[in-house]
Amino acid sequence: MTIVVEDLQLGGTGLTVMVKDTIDIAGYPTRASSEALSEAPNATTHAAVVQSLLDAGCRITGKTSLHELAFGTTGLNNWVGTANNPLYPGRIPGGSSSGSAAAVAAGLADFALGTDTGGSVRIPAACCGVLGLKPTFGRVSRDGVMPTHSSLDCVGPFAADIARLIAAMQAIDPTFKSLPATVNVQIGVVSVQAHPEILAAVDSALMAGGFPLQGVQLPGMAAAYDAGLVVINRETWNACGHLLETGRVGADVAARLRAASETSDAALAEAEQVRQAFTAEVDALLSRYPILALPTMPDYPLLVSEAADTRAAIGMTALVRAFNLSGHPALSIPLVGRSGLPVGLQLIAAKGADELLCAVARDLLGSLEHNLIRRNP
Repeated sequence: MTIVVEDLQLGGTGLTVMVKDTIDIAGYPTRASSEALSEAPNATTHAAVVQSLLDAGCRITGKTSLHELAFGTTGLNNWVGTANNPLYPGRIPGGSSSGSAAAVAAGLADFALGTDTGGSVRIPAACCGVLGLKPTFGRVSRDGVMPTHSSLDCVGPFAADIARLIAAMQAIDPTFKSLPATVNVQIGVVSVQAHPEILAAVDSALMAGGFPLQGVQLPGMAAAYDAGLVVINRETWNACGHLLETGRVGADVAARLRAASETSDAALAEAEQVRQAFTAEVDALLSRYPILALPTMPDYPLLVSEAADTRAAIGMTALVRAFNLSGHPALSIPLVGRSGLPVGLQLIAAKGADELLCAVARDLLGSLEHNLIRRNP
């Protein structure tokens, strides 16, 4: 079980936290679980988000493993090893922030930090049965986070309960305010294609939550998913393509990088047009329904034995990637399907409404606990 790649004891005596190894901690290398970066020098300064943790009195106890170079959805890693899924053994931990999600699921830390460029917090949260939040793009500092330049990536927390997720946001975002009331909040339930048991679990949880519900459509999601892939491919190639020269990039990620190198300027320009259109579409829907809801993943997590082909597994992000493109905050709540396997309920809010998103999640989780819907088998 490779969850922790660096043991640490850094900071105060507050909440314990583990940090994805794409985030700089002074005195330690940032290797992104890649042999190509095995000789990386120690970081000379803390990432801004690490300094925020220390300023808040948190204690950093480790750096966590990930899908190599944060460029994959399964969490499988042949160099450092794949983090076991503590609550659902034999299932993938999800990527790319696999170690951070697994650390929280295993009770190794009060919360953990990951990064989410195309679902890399929400997917492992759903796979491992924990909470995972992608904040509004730009709300949490990315200074000192790999890659240096990204129009999609967000640092976000994992936690086993909503109280610690909120505490994590308070630690890493100095602008995070007290949670608002959720009276009169109506939830727009986005129509999507997913496994019937996934849809049933999401629908049951939403109905038990007590919020007014209304079915809605987001017709631009498929185009936004495709556009998000184009953008992440170009930006990851720009950041990591040179590492192919080392010959040490794992086969799955190397294949994705080579494919990403073929992303054309025309495709990128078209993706940016889709970004603008989809963002406006989501904004318009959120002006009517302050929260949108849909599954985090369209199916149950794969077995590790079935997940060797990263490209074949990329459809796991079908319901999350579009909201990286648009920059809206998104949170995954853990549920359990009829087959006893993990399901994620994804909530979306307006940009900057991260506090409302957490407030609705808190109240929804309270209703689910009362109604005994959210149980691990």
